[in-house]
Amino acid sequence: MSVTTDVTKDIPPHAIERLRGLRNEGHPDGIFTSDFSVNEFLLVRKSGFEPIGLCVGSCVYHVGIQYGSWGKNQELDVLSQAMYHARELAMTRMREEAAGMGADGIVGVELTVKRLEWSSDILEFIAIGTGVVHAKGHTGFKGPDGQPFTSDLSGQDFWTLLQAGYRPLEMVMGSCVYHVAHQGFFKSLGNVGRNTEMTNFSQALYDAREIAMERMQHEAIEAGAEGVVGVDLHEGSHAWQPHIIEFFAVGTAVKPISTEQDASAIPDPQLVLSVNT
Repeated sequence: MSVTTDVTKDIPPHAIERLRGLRNEGHPDGIFTSDFSVNEFLLVRKSGFEPIGLCVGSCVYHVGIQYGSWGKNQELDVLSQAMYHARELAMTRMREEAAGMGADGIVGVELTVKRLEWSSDILEFIAIGTGVVHAKGHTGFKGPDGQPFTSDLSGQDFWTLLQAGYRPLEMVMGSCVYHVAHQGFFKSLGNVGRNTEMTNFSQALYDAREIAMERMQHEAIEAGAEGVVGVDLHEGSHAWQPHIIEFFAVGTAVKPISTEQDASAIPDPQLVLSVNT
């Protein structure tokens, strides 16, 4: 499939030139690029897919300011929305590159955040993965709305998932930036030399994790998934003020390839013994 202007209208010119050099239907002599290891590359090929090229999405975002009450546990919804929106922009741009190269989906997505030295309020969000296409032109592997699927599964897990009769739909995520209340002076003084739970801290972190995971779960429901695999729950302060922390939940939403999926048909696991010393 050749690069189309309507799909790549927001992609930088140098990125479009890079996409034109990749191997696809209209350019069989091109090359593929990927961040797969050798084992991942071979297993993705074994699963019936061909790698096309690296897909990249970037977003440099100025995160606004929001303060929490000194003695109150509360979500900082302005910061939560900023972190979610910036990641979504990076993911969307990565998906646009995948669509531009004719990919059915993206495997091995890594979503990272780094602080830039230009300002303490500026973060760069980067999404990168390998665009793949079904070798026999199977059209049933697209994600929601006919867009390329996205997955943070490794090449090995991608192969195992397909072998079991499931397919990835899209990466789903949930973010919650939370202000953890400070403990009063007299309460802190009373804890000196004692073993005791810091209940306000426990409750705050518990609530924040639950909010992030609930939002990820809601995205999976919206995508029509049966469930989410490979969930990872990240924690980070991103150099914000003390007592402010972000919980970020991310995983791959999946569903059966067939509506008559039979669990008994899933291959038994095989024992592999490493010979490495």
